[in-house]
Amino acid sequence: MVNTTTTAGLIGVVLLARHGDRTGYYQDPTTYNSTQAYITPLGEQQEFELGSFLRNIYLNPDSPSFIQNISTDVVNIDQLTVRADAGGGNAILNSAYSLLQGLYPSTTKSEMTLANGTTVLPPLGGYQYVPVESLEYWQSPSLTSWMDCPYFQYHLARIYASSAFINMSTTAAPFLTALKPYLGGVSNNFTNMWNIYDHVNVQYTYNKTYYETLPPTFLQQARYYADWVQRNVFTDSASNGIGQIPIRTLLPEVFWALGNMTKTSNKVKMNIQEIDYKPFISLFNVTNATVTDPEIAGIVNYASVVAFELSQNSQGQNEVSMKFKNGTQDSQFRQLTMFGNTSITLDSFIQQLFLDTINSTNNWCFSCNQTVDRGCSVFNYSNDPFLYGVT
Repeated sequence: MVNTTTTAGLIGVVLLARHGDRTGYYQDPTTYNSTQAYITPLGEQQEFELGSFLRNIYLNPDSPSFIQNISTDVVNIDQLTVRADAGGGNAILNSAYSLLQGLYPSTTKSEMTLANGTTVLPPLGGYQYVPVESLEYWQSPSLTSWMDCPYFQYHLARIYASSAFINMSTTAAPFLTALKPYLGGVSNNFTNMWNIYDHVNVQYTYNKTYYETLPPTFLQQARYYADWVQRNVFTDSASNGIGQIPIRTLLPEVFWALGNMTKTSNKVKMNIQEIDYKPFISLFNVTNATVTDPEIAGIVNYASVVAFELSQNSQGQNEVSMKFKNGTQDSQFRQLTMFGNTSITLDSFIQQLFLDTINSTNNWCFSCNQTVDRGCSVFNYSNDPFLYGVT
């Protein structure tokens, strides 16, 4: 049932994919804890199209990025690892399922013959069921590390009190005053800029009256200021600063996946992490990708994807290249730089970022000054002189 083609190409790929369009999503600006949101048919289609795009890039034997020895039509579940944030509604988890429908669409090649000679085709014309690991909020902070993190909340307070934030708030004030009639009760305080933009965007997408009456440029201005705030919230001046925490807890999975792909015993060719927008902002900052491409520094669009492509250079070294597709805005991948290079050895990639990672719940508890929630109560920090009061 598994068809495999062997040609020159990639060893494997790790994909970070943002979920598709969803219902309104409120985030508390003092903590960034959030409410539930649910994927829409538009979001499902965006993710399906992303899956189809990835299929053409990585499962097409004629593509220069074809993954060596990967099953192209009928999924081999041993070659694929998929993990998705399952908290806060179904927007992210169902995005993963929608992406997989495009990556491995229904096919009659998935039929099988029983011992009595009967041929059986899976439902929906040969739908392929790919397992997805759903990571709940309480299981691990890996995909939602900013939530319930006291040091991150201190970081937010410092950002809001900074002169740069106050100056930008003053600049935005006339616009936010003009926008207030279109906010439906949503606070127009500049600290609430994420929720302001999200409200405007959701209403503009689904409310015909709102679409027809919102003044020109208001959506674009809301996005501009939301980008600015999120860029400051989810980055930091130091690569291991608490503002970078969304990617600091995700990088260990990337390292582990890429490292395993280099082993002859490894079967996994593709690792997919379905996430929200925050890790992208931190990732582009810690890798210095925004130095070369400053326009990627804000909120990535729905169904965006970063690809860490693993290959072997002419010296036999394993190399990593980072590519990015900004949702439906981009028709193809764009090559990004990491630390000024379009590709670096896997060893160098890990070495330059390893000290920035948070690779366990224990380390997360310490890094956040969290001693009670999210499993932290089982660890004893009572004798640690560095835990309390240190940011």
